[in-house]
Amino acid sequence: MKLQSVLLIAFLISVPKLFSQHTDIINSNRPSESMSAFAVGKKVIQVESGFSFLKEKHNLLDTKTNGFIVDVAGRYGFFKEQLEFIAEIGYQNDKFTTSDEVLKRSGLRTSNLGFKYLVYDPFKNQKEKINVYSWKANHKFNWKQFIPALSVYGGANLNFTNAYNSEPDNISIISPKVMLITQNIFGNGYVFITNIYMDKISTPRVSLNYLVTLTKGINDKWSVFFENKGIKSDYYADGIFSGGAAYLLTDDLQIDVSFSKNYKNTPSVMYGGFGISWRSDTNYKDVLIRSGKEDKKDKKGKDKDKKKRLDEVPVENP
Repeated sequence: MKLQSVLLIAFLISVPKLFSQHTDIINSNRPSESMSAFAVGKKVIQVESGFSFLKEKHNLLDTKTNGFIVDVAGRYGFFKEQLEFIAEIGYQNDKFTTSDEVLKRSGLRTSNLGFKYLVYDPFKNQKEKINVYSWKANHKFNWKQFIPALSVYGGANLNFTNAYNSEPDNISIISPKVMLITQNIFGNGYVFITNIYMDKISTPRVSLNYLVTLTKGINDKWSVFFENKGIKSDYYADGIFSGGAAYLLTDDLQIDVSFSKNYKNTPSVMYGGFGISWRSDTNYKDVLIRSGKEDKKDKKGKDKDKKKRLDEVPVENP
């Protein structure tokens, strides 16, 4: 996904006692649409927002749409390091043109609330062994990188009635959304993320979607990404391709640009823009996660120390 994810694994494998989720630099989901498997960290607040220009054209219906989209996502880690609350809204303002009229529209295109939980972290309790005598041994192919981190997401769409969410969509004001998230971190700065999810469950427009994102970390500041999004439902089906870049201004501030285009003309969709991500981790406290082996060693060491102290206690003569 992002440069942050690339640096995350470099941090994780560098120490034997791991600090989960939270990283020294911001870990943003932008500029792609996919969610990463990792949470922001307990008591960390993060805001991600973007502004995009939108252009659509439907050749069969002879309609055109020109406007802009403002999207905002708030993320907060709480209770456990692996748990994250996510709130997302997408506001759209456009001019919809048909052969008969021109309509000016605006409203919330999307509004979601949900929770993400990291079920499995392949880097937890892992320590990368370095062979100081062999460069080849340290750079050999590692099959473990094909084992992904795994997260699940459960949430709800708030279907407010407006120009973009009209009947029959709003049979229910709230419709569930569920997602399975995987994340692989490969060598040379590559990160691969998949999102498979069902959206607007319980409505006539229920859809089965996927997001596949490949990110390459160029250096400590720059990263680029390529993404494919698939949408399948009885109402609408499409494939959208996206690309873009992110730049790290500070440890807690990132900016990005992106561009997206689909492959068909019923309708043709094109949008692109820029975004910013910011976090506050002033309330975060490091959480030390030990492996089972380390716990046993520590317990065994404590037992030895206790026995040693007892042996050293002087015995008084009767």
